Amino acid sequence: MRAAEFWKAVTVDRSNVLERFFETLRRHDVPFCLIGGQALNAYVEPVVSLDLDVVVAADRLPDIEALLADTFALERFPHSLNVSDKDSNLRIQIQLDPRYATFVDRATTRSVLGFDLPVAAVDDILRGKIWAAQPELRSSVPADILTRLV
Repeated sequence: MRAAEFWKAVTVDRSNVLERFFETLRRHDVPFCLIGGQALNAYVEPVVSLDLDVVVAADRLPDIEALLADTFALERFPHSLNVSDKDSNLRIQIQLDPRYATFVDRATTRSVLGFDLPVAAVDDILRGKIWAAQPELRSSVPADILTRLV
């Protein structure tokens, strides 16, 4: 079984939500990159998750919701836009926090669970993990991530 097939099986993705999401971004020339745990999978042995964290270019944030609304279920939060489909357990979260905007410029194409995708640089992934952590957990986040990197 290929990595992409395995990931689709784990996420019970019967609607090709992953491929449709990336195709929508590419068709509309929306620069993006993976962040978070799935991005980290590009640098270390993969850990499968139902979550996919993405950041898009800052200049495309105003229109990203309209581009996705016809195809996906969307739920907006103060710092994220969650993208889903009723026929998939995959949870895509687009980060809206402006601190992540520069990650796209430093991203490189890497293989993530069978897909060649733009992935944030390791230092950006670590920075994002620290930003996302609850204040009381911040001291343990780098150790957890570094354990996966070593």
